[in-house]
Amino acid sequence: MIGQLSHFAINADDVGRARTFYEEVFGWTFQAWGPPGFLQINTGGDAPSAVRGALQQRRELKPGTPTTGFECTIAVDDVDRIAADVTKSGGRVIMQKTAIMGVGHLIFVEDTEGNVVGAMQYDQAAT
Repeated sequence: MIGQLSHFAINADDVGRARTFYEEVFGWTFQAWGPPGFLQINTGGDAPSAVRGALQQRRELKPGTPTTGFECTIAVDDVDRIAADVTKSGGRVIMQKTAIMGVGHLIFVEDTEGNVVGAMQYDQAAT
């Protein structure tokens, strides 16, 4: 699973309105998880390789730029190495390593073209 798309998030100004839209259009189901305004998305796939999703309150990963579109996260085996490789390759780390309890360690980076992507080192022992 390393190097594969592992998660996506949809940022919304009105989480309830967006939830209704995706339920009605795609038949997705949602479950509250974590902080207020954060829902896990079940797209209907039960396969171990199914991409997980979240619906969350809109945020700014790049200061001054509200995140629009789908926010994608790639599974990696070493988030610290990825951060170093991003910088070496001309990108920049825009969110430093953050632990998500029971999930793993996450960073967000900006590529050389201004695109933002997450990198997650999954670790159920993360605190």
